[in-house]
Amino acid sequence: MPDSSVRGKFLWYELMTSDPAAAAGFYTRVTGWTTADWEGGEMPYTMWMVGEAPVGGVMELPEDARAGNVPPHWIAYVGTPDVDATLARAQELGATVLVEPMEIPDVGKLAFLADPQGAAFAIYTPAETPPGEAPAGVGRFSWHELATSDYESACGFYQDLFGWEKTQAVDMGTGIYQMYGWGDITLGGMYNKPPDFPAPPHWLLYVTVDDVHAAAERVKESGGQVLNGPMEVPGGDWVAQCMDPQGATFAIYSAVSSE
Repeated sequence: MPDSSVRGKFLWYELMTSDPAAAAGFYTRVTGWTTADWEGGEMPYTMWMVGEAPVGGVMELPEDARAGNVPPHWIAYVGTPDVDATLARAQELGATVLVEPMEIPDVGKLAFLADPQGAAFAIYTPAETPPGEAPAGVGRFSWHELATSDYESACGFYQDLFGWEKTQAVDMGTGIYQMYGWGDITLGGMYNKPPDFPAPPHWLLYVTVDDVHAAAERVKESGGQVLNGPMEVPGGDWVAQCMDPQGATFAIYSAVSSE
């Protein structure tokens, strides 16, 4: 049984898409991931691999989601020692349940919800406590960014659920970019999206690549789009926001550019 150390940690990253096979080809070219089939479920499920370590998975977008016009998307799984208690507290704080808790043998218990501003995420109690902090590096998810309508309220919501604390804040000129985490560990940032920004509140997940400029070219060569960037961010790192050929958005990050 996992202990409280899983609380608030990003444990898994899942792509739900209209064409898992095509998505697998795209992301392996862009990120350097390999894939492996997981045989433990009723539906086909492919895992994203960094070496021998799984970092996430890809699956067919469920029929009920398609019927509700839900587009292909990435979703992050955040750890909790008790899915039921966390879900109940999230509802008290104004969250909406998207998928009721479900138990997957030998994997754990999970549920899907939307925060009070509407951004979707999953909560997850793994069957066993995972190993310590995953190493950083190419192929790992390095940043978790929330574009929302009220970042102050969102900070309070997630702090209550997961213990995330405000760390640094940057004035972008158009508003505050609030980073969060624990102590000297920063997990990502939150900001108020501009009124003319077409997407609803959502999480954007950043994958570390060898070089953002080279990876952005691979995105375009493989049928995806670069929506913004590559651009340098404070501290000298590089990022770009992208869309895969099926329409799911994601971002890429590197600490060094070969431009």
